[in-house]
Amino acid sequence: MLRYKIKPIIHSGKLISIRVKSTPLSVLNKKRDGYNFTLNDSNLLLLQSLDKLAKYFNIGRRKGIFPYFLKDISYKGDYPKYEYFNTSKVSMEEYESNRKSFKGIWSFKAEAIKYCMNDSMILFLVVQKFNDFIFDNFKININKYPTIPSLAFAIYRSKYMPILTIPMISGEIKKQIQLGYTGGSTDMFIPSLNVLSQTDKKIYAYDVNSLYPFVMSKFDMPTGNPTYLEFIIPRDLRENLDLFGHFYCKVIAPENLLHPILQLHHKTHNGIRTVAPLGKFEGWFFSEEVKNALNFGYEVEIVKGYIFERKIIFKKFVEDMYKLRTDHPKTHPINYIAKIIMNSLYGRFGMDDNFNKIVIIPKEDFDNYPLAKGDVEIEEVLEFDKHLLLKIINKEVSKDITPGDHNINISIAAAVTAYARIHMSQFKNNPNLPNLYYSDTDSLYFDAPLPKKLVDDTKLGFLKLEGIWDKALFLAPKVYALKNNNEEIIKIKGLTKEAIKNNNISIDALELLLSKDHELAFNQKKWFKNITAANIQILNQTYTLKATDNKRELIYCDRDILVATKPLILIPPPLQH
Repeated sequence: MLRYKIKPIIHSGKLISIRVKSTPLSVLNKKRDGYNFTLNDSNLLLLQSLDKLAKYFNIGRRKGIFPYFLKDISYKGDYPKYEYFNTSKVSMEEYESNRKSFKGIWSFKAEAIKYCMNDSMILFLVVQKFNDFIFDNFKININKYPTIPSLAFAIYRSKYMPILTIPMISGEIKKQIQLGYTGGSTDMFIPSLNVLSQTDKKIYAYDVNSLYPFVMSKFDMPTGNPTYLEFIIPRDLRENLDLFGHFYCKVIAPENLLHPILQLHHKTHNGIRTVAPLGKFEGWFFSEEVKNALNFGYEVEIVKGYIFERKIIFKKFVEDMYKLRTDHPKTHPINYIAKIIMNSLYGRFGMDDNFNKIVIIPKEDFDNYPLAKGDVEIEEVLEFDKHLLLKIINKEVSKDITPGDHNINISIAAAVTAYARIHMSQFKNNPNLPNLYYSDTDSLYFDAPLPKKLVDDTKLGFLKLEGIWDKALFLAPKVYALKNNNEEIIKIKGLTKEAIKNNNISIDALELLLSKDHELAFNQKKWFKNITAANIQILNQTYTLKATDNKRELIYCDRDILVATKPLILIPPPLQH
């Protein structure tokens, strides 16, 4: 018999991998070899549904369809009804084609086994092709890298990274710079064409072509070991434009700026939100972003911060990956592989390095575990038959030490997102451009076409026209609806496509939310995994939607119809005497 040691890696609520090691139970079995293996989640590496992956990698077989919502696992009889399938992904045409081609008695058990076997074979062939490509081109074994950001970083480090340019940053420096790591800029400015009486106009939707890879290839990144700098009296940024790095600044925004461009985490009545405000505020910012803000009328004083060297370090990596994309059509697997590697690298630098320690112990040993000493803080306890899985908070990463080999550098991640916001700022507060209704991290929605010099589908950093819409509704960040003669798109953060379809949510229904204090409630089925009970439950969940003022103040006309938004104005607290 063998003894098994199981070491799961759980990070940010996700099960990354499970390592299994076996050893002989007794000396009587010492001649019997143990073995080691690791279970990885392929979805963390390939980021797409298996059906799409089968198409990308030209596997030559389809995933098929299965009635997930049929609860009677002993069912035998006629082909299951359409309602038992995922109707948001399975069309009536596909269902009818499968139903008519099926012969004989449909058995849940037999079809489930057949479906899972087919899934396993497709996944094996996909991973095999993916592994062959990565090894042939980069001499890297994908089995060592459970996520696509870790694989992208391994490729960059082995072939492109200059020596002694990117230190690992942890401890207090990481904490402070991370306060300025605020992600993409997403805001709703004007809710619809109708509120401006622009019913004769259309909405033009643009995306930036590979925004993050573009700024990574074009701009200097913070490199080398940082040097701390502090001013006894805050210094005007205009007198210190040569400084490069991350700094704590005091900011005064111009009074009448329609689209503020500096954002920060701010406590609102609905919790912590990322807002781009007016008024006076202070916080951590990347030097080049506050320099860009000077062009829009901001006043900035530097209090303290970290100075870095500066160097372009991602140009060759991005160029090579983008060439792989452009050399192959979108239907080719190499195009997809190059895309996910190119887009995943930056996030690896901003990864949270607070990996909880996972320990599995017999239940009877729990009372003797060193809790009383205060050395161990347990975040969660999961019960498995005669054992307990303990998620132990790793306190070491909060100290000013290098956290193992996590290889993170928050200064680069924060710089990349800041450069992206700088690039997007050229399309805001620009009197030469049409009215801006909504912006996301890399997308913009205007009520007229943009100049042709800004648009090019083939060049990094240029805009590409994604669609022209007769009707558009923007209710909040990540909540909008678009419609023309041929298509209607509904995007609601927190609602699945299936829930949107099942609730018959349309742009006309959502338009009711422009009325003040109006709410709509929707139902959706959600899957809840219970690790301790080793099961999955499908439960109904109610989702309430309404226009919110989390990020900008809502403006209503005299008929209580939402017509516009304006920036929040931050007022510093009075001085304490």
